[in-house]
Amino acid sequence: MSGQDIEIKGPDGTFGGYLATPDNGKGPGIVVIQEIFGVNQVMRDICDQLAREGFVALCPDLFWRLEPGIQITDKTEEEWAKAFELFGKFDVDAGIIDVDATIEHLRQMEVCNNKVGAVGYCLGGLLAYLTAARTDADASVGFYGVNIQEKLDEAEQIKKPLMLHIAEKDEFVPAEAQAAIKEGLAGNDHITVHSYAGRDHAFAREGGAHFHQDDADLANGRTLAFFRQHLA
Repeated sequence: MSGQDIEIKGPDGTFGGYLATPDNGKGPGIVVIQEIFGVNQVMRDICDQLAREGFVALCPDLFWRLEPGIQITDKTEEEWAKAFELFGKFDVDAGIIDVDATIEHLRQMEVCNNKVGAVGYCLGGLLAYLTAARTDADASVGFYGVNIQEKLDEAEQIKKPLMLHIAEKDEFVPAEAQAAIKEGLAGNDHITVHSYAGRDHAFAREGGAHFHQDDADLANGRTLAFFRQHLA
């Protein structure tokens, strides 16, 4: 496995990304969609792990229009304040344009087998849902996506597999929002929703305040199996 910072050309400009490639030659591509902390070590570690599993993983810098190169953590109040500031200014529609450009970048790489999926966390969980609705990604996975309930009118556009992981005690996605998501997506056979009882937001973020090893392993295992099935 090898990792490097690269540049991605989009319709609105060029932006950075972290690319991790497998040692065993070609593999399916996966766009790793960031949380509100930028392309930080957590996102890079996820890319590296996916590469060890045989995928070509690329995490684009979706905050480049606001402040390129953001790499902050969830460890200090100052960093949380910065993250929420960026989240408040972030243009979701522009972000999906960048995700789409990243999908195309992966498909053009010789090491990619032309199949490309997406996995996102927090803000990226919402963007993974919208990736399924608005792009030609072959499969998408969202972890504890925030504000999906506001975009349920786009569910009918989802024609390829989507898996969502929901934390039942998510501090940013209240119970009524979770119920609306489940009800709004229930009629689409392409969508699978998993709920995790007792878990809070970011339960799969290793080292985070709400990290839960067993349910993180369960969600990550389901995600790998999902990608192996749909990106083979």
